[in-house]
Amino acid sequence: MIKNSPNSTIESPEKSASTVGARVRNLLIVFAAIILSVAFVFGLRTETSTATLTTLAENSMPLDIAMSNGKPTLVEFYANWCTTCQAMASDMNELEQQYTDKINFVMLNVDNNKWLPEIERYRVDGIPHFVFFGKEGNAIAQTIGEQPKTIMAANLEALVAGQSLPYAKTTGQVSKFTPSVTIKKANSDDPRLHGSQVKS
Repeated sequence: MIKNSPNSTIESPEKSASTVGARVRNLLIVFAAIILSVAFVFGLRTETSTATLTTLAENSMPLDIAMSNGKPTLVEFYANWCTTCQAMASDMNELEQQYTDKINFVMLNVDNNKWLPEIERYRVDGIPHFVFFGKEGNAIAQTIGEQPKTIMAANLEALVAGQSLPYAKTTGQVSKFTPSVTIKKANSDDPRLHGSQVKS
């Protein structure tokens, strides 16, 4: 007759079933973690890149070249903090891809003081602010605020064809903007300018 000693490895059926259940549960958790990890990594690799204002600005044509290369131009005044500008970035990227051979796309960041003369000239007080230029570099029309892609496309088609824009002067949702510095124009009544008026 065999006696059960304290060192015996024989387990009761109840303890054996709970051990098997725990192992199956742990194995399922490991498999689920592996599947989720693979799906996450695969999802990151196949994620379609969305256009950002930064990438649009980096790919933007310099203003001086756009004004002199004989193609019509669309200038967008924007800021990285502008939620309306961000909302339009994807549509603007698609339009740029579609019209890249026909139209110059220029992005001017209103937070850059370099563009203060242009901000003043086109009276930018809300963004996005779009200015459409003809082939000769003359401003034809302006639209302000969020614009549906179809309206922007219709304006760009007319710009390429040299026709009047069907949706000129349209206004949509804007992010308010006030320049931090304004340009002071020389005033002939300014007493400090008397020396510049004296001819020798």
